[in-house]
Amino acid sequence: MLDFTSALYLGLDHASRCLPEWDRLTLGKPAALEAPPGTSSMEGKLATLMGCERALLATSTLHLFWDLFALLAKAKVNIFLDAGSYPIVRWGVERAACSGTLVKTFRQHDTNDLKKALATADGKPPVVVADGYCPGCGRLAPITEYLAQATARDGFVVVDDSQALGIFGKPARWAPYGTGGGGSMQRASLNSDRLIVGSSLAKAFGVPVAVLAGSAALVDEYERQSATRVHCSPPSSAVIAALDRALAINRWHGDALRMKLALRVSRFRRGLRRLGVVATPSLFPVQPITLPKHVDAQKVHAELRERGVDAVLHRGERGKNAQISFVVTARHGRSDIDRALANLADASRLKMEGRTILERS
Repeated sequence: MLDFTSALYLGLDHASRCLPEWDRLTLGKPAALEAPPGTSSMEGKLATLMGCERALLATSTLHLFWDLFALLAKAKVNIFLDAGSYPIVRWGVERAACSGTLVKTFRQHDTNDLKKALATADGKPPVVVADGYCPGCGRLAPITEYLAQATARDGFVVVDDSQALGIFGKPARWAPYGTGGGGSMQRASLNSDRLIVGSSLAKAFGVPVAVLAGSAALVDEYERQSATRVHCSPPSSAVIAALDRALAINRWHGDALRMKLALRVSRFRRGLRRLGVVATPSLFPVQPITLPKHVDAQKVHAELRERGVDAVLHRGERGKNAQISFVVTARHGRSDIDRALANLADASRLKMEGRTILERS
């Protein structure tokens, strides 16, 4: 099966034979007492990569946002949630709401709607919450504008950067995604003690662990008050070893992998255009496609699987408005892209303009 469903964007999968041995998988104690060996070093490397004063590892983004919004709720804030935010960060926001914190939702990426929402709230400091990048719409969030509005009211911006970390980085003319892979904040050239970044490393870096990054003062306070660091296990030694490998690969080969990925996504998008299929306006590896109205996306998805091509099916509300996404990774070869496009054309009964995609170099 040709897989276009994996979010391992850079193709990092960390087989056991690629990792060093460890004496103990776990220390049998929570992170509040002692973290596994190497944890502090990885946190320092992540802080540098992301351009923040300090970073702290967490078992998952669920643990991370659960604690973060409990901490923010104690600070007596109002929360303004971008409507496009991912469910896990929403669950953290819901925890704050349960404690009495005011939560208002504004239209996705709409800075004017945010401004109106801020104007109708009381004088408590605002916390604006958003995803750094939206795969569904193919756009980066306007973090700079969110930050300006929040800072003017002594507030903060919380960014879930799980999609962008490892892909986007410092702007460079020759690099479509930017360089370094430090995420949305590096892409926007932002460095502010009013920014709080939470991110999974399970996508581009292929490591099931999360990181909280921001000012040293805020991360220190999070570390002191985190309940999950007391009651839950920390990342295992295996995870720390995989993260060390991922960051080393990113340091030495990351920009080359990102360039390869951009070329594969570009090839895929060229083929879609020749099919007359609309895709997201971005080179991001998640490529949602909009098929012509007369084409049934669920039937196309089923036929693609029969042909040995696995893509992501979004069923839509009440089973309607289904959509297909192809997730391209650096592991895909040109022939993989061509095969997917040819099968998409056949399954959709669409005719490709000019020569077939397989005849292109």
